Amino acid sequence: MSLQSALIGYLLARFLPTPISAQENIVLQTTAVATGTMPLAAGFVGILPALSLLEEDRDGAPPVNLSWFASVGWSCAVAFFGVFLSPPLRKQVIIDEQLAFPSGTATAQLISVLHELPPPDTTIRRRRGYTELDTEDVNAVEAVTPIEEVPLDNPHAIEDTDEREGWSALIWSFAASGVMTLTAYFFPVIFSLPIFGSYLARQWLWTFTPSLSYVGQGIIMGFPTTLSMNLGMVVGWGILSPLSKHAGWAPGPVGDMTSGARGWILWTSLAIMCTDSLVSLCPVIVELVCSKLLKRTSSLNEEDRDDKEVETEDRLVPMRWVLWGLGGSIVSGTILVWLVFGHEGIKPWATFVGFLMGGLLSVLGVRALGETDLNPVSGLGKISQLFFAWIQPGNVVANIIAGGVAEAGAQQAGDLMQDLKTGHLIRASPRAQFYGQLIGSSLSILVTATAYTLYKRAYEIPGPSFPAPTAYVWLGLARLLRDGELPEKSNVFMLGFGVLFALIAAAKTHATLRQRWYAKWIPSGVAFAIGFLNTPSFSLARLVGGIIEYIYYRRMGGREKGGIRLIIIASGFVLGEGVISIVSLVLRTFGVGAVSCWGCVPGLCGGCPA
Repeated sequence: MSLQSALIGYLLARFLPTPISAQENIVLQTTAVATGTMPLAAGFVGILPALSLLEEDRDGAPPVNLSWFASVGWSCAVAFFGVFLSPPLRKQVIIDEQLAFPSGTATAQLISVLHELPPPDTTIRRRRGYTELDTEDVNAVEAVTPIEEVPLDNPHAIEDTDEREGWSALIWSFAASGVMTLTAYFFPVIFSLPIFGSYLARQWLWTFTPSLSYVGQGIIMGFPTTLSMNLGMVVGWGILSPLSKHAGWAPGPVGDMTSGARGWILWTSLAIMCTDSLVSLCPVIVELVCSKLLKRTSSLNEEDRDDKEVETEDRLVPMRWVLWGLGGSIVSGTILVWLVFGHEGIKPWATFVGFLMGGLLSVLGVRALGETDLNPVSGLGKISQLFFAWIQPGNVVANIIAGGVAEAGAQQAGDLMQDLKTGHLIRASPRAQFYGQLIGSSLSILVTATAYTLYKRAYEIPGPSFPAPTAYVWLGLARLLRDGELPEKSNVFMLGFGVLFALIAAAKTHATLRQRWYAKWIPSGVAFAIGFLNTPSFSLARLVGGIIEYIYYRRMGGREKGGIRLIIIASGFVLGEGVISIVSLVLRTFGVGAVSCWGCVPGLCGGCPA
C-alpha cells in the first residue's frame, strides 16, 4: 500500500502549481496508509463478518450485525491505539536496533527516484542529527547538508521515471482494469470462468477469475509468495479436499464451511498459520530477551544509545503525548466496546486486558516485520484467542472481540512502522508523519464504516463476491476453544502439517536472518495456508501476476535495472478495479443487476442468482 500511495500521490501532485517535496510525499503516503489500514485493523474483513455468522443454538449468542453508528463506535475504539504505540516502537526498532523493514526501505528508494534524490542511506551506521536552521551558530548551519546538493550515483535511474511514460502506463492499466470490472458486473461469468470444466467448477469450486486487480496484486506480492500460495491451493483443494470428501470426513457440499471439505481443510490451514507464525517469532523473542538481559554488560551506555536519534526534539512526538494518548485510547476504547457490544458480549476488564495484550503483541509483530517483512498478525490473533479462552472461557463473542482488539494494535503499528522507516531514510519529520497518521485514522473511521455498511446492504458478506475467509478462521477457533470438537481426522492432518511447517518456518527464518539467496524460495507458511482458505480462483490470477513479475525483472536484469514501470502498471490494475467497484456498488444499490447469467455455475458468480 505504501508504494502505490507514494506513486499515485506523486503523479497527482504534478497538477499542483508547486510540486510536493519528497518529505511531503512521505506524509501524504503515511496518511493514505493510515486510512487504508482500518478495514484490516478494525476487523471489517474478519471480526465483524465472524460475529454475523454466530448461531444462537450452537454459540449461545445470536448473530451480531452492527449498525452504521455501532460500526463507527467500534472503529473509534481501535483506531488510535496503534498510532500512539508507534513513536516508542520507532525509537526502539528503527533508531536503536535499525531493523531493515524491507517494504519501507523499498518505498524510500521509490520516492528517491521519483523526486530525483540520491539513493537513501540504508547502511546500518549512525547519522548526524538535524540542527534548526534559524540558529545563529554558523557551524551548526553548515552541518546541515542539503539533500539536493549530493551528486547522484546513477543519473540514468531518473530517466526511468519519465513523467509521460508513467502517466501513460497508469492510465491504460487503470482503464483496462476498470473496463474488465464493469463488464464482469454485467456478465458475472467473466470472473468465474470454469476453465477446468463445469464438473470441477460445480462440484469442487475450481474456477478462474481473470481479475486484473488480482494480477496486479500478484505482481506486487512477487513470484515466491504467489508460488507458495498456489502450492497451498494445490495441496488443499487438489488433494486434501477430495480426500476428506471421499473418506467421509466432510460429507456436506464441498463449499460448506461447517460440514464440507472447505471447512475441513480450514483446520489444517489454521495449524499451518499458527506454527509458522510462532516459529518465526521465536528468534525475535529470544533476541529481545537476550538483548534486555545482556544490555547491562554492553559497552554502550544510555547516553550513547540516545545519541543515535537523528531528529531534533521539535520534530519528534513528545512522550507526554504518547502516554496521554495511550491512556486515553485504552479507556475510551474500553468504554466504546462496552457500549457497542454490551455487558453480555464482553466484560470491560477483558477489553482492557485485550489492549494491554495488543501492546505486547505489537512489539513482537513489529520486530518480525522489521526483520522478515512479514507481520504475523494471523498467528498473533490466534495467540490472543487462546489467552482469552483461558481467562473468559465459554464466551465465543468475547473471544472474538477481545482477540480482535489485541490484533488491531499489532496490525496498525506494523503498517505504520513501515512508513516511519521510509520517513527516517528520506529525513521526513516523525511528528508530521504522526499528524498524518492521526488524520488518516480519523478519516478512515467514517469511510470504512460507511463503505462496510453499503457493501453489506448490496452483497452477502461472507458470500460469493466477498467470501471473507478469515471470518471462518476466527469463528472456527473460538468454537473449538469452547467445545473442543474437531472434524473427523482433521487433528491428524493438523499435527502433521503443523510439525512440517514448523520445520519449514525454522529453515526459512534461519536462512532469512543469514541473508541466504534461497531464503525467498522456501515456502511461506502463511501464504501456503492462504491457499487453503480461499478457493482456487483467488490464487490462480495472482500466480499469473507473480510469473509476470519474475519474467519481467529477470529479462531486465534485476529490480534496479527494471525500474518502476511494472509497479505503476500493477498499481493501475488495483486502482482501476477498486474505483469501478464503487460504481458497481452504486448500481447494485439502485437495483441494476447482471445483464446475463449465461455460463454461471450456481453459487459461484457474484451478483448472479443462478
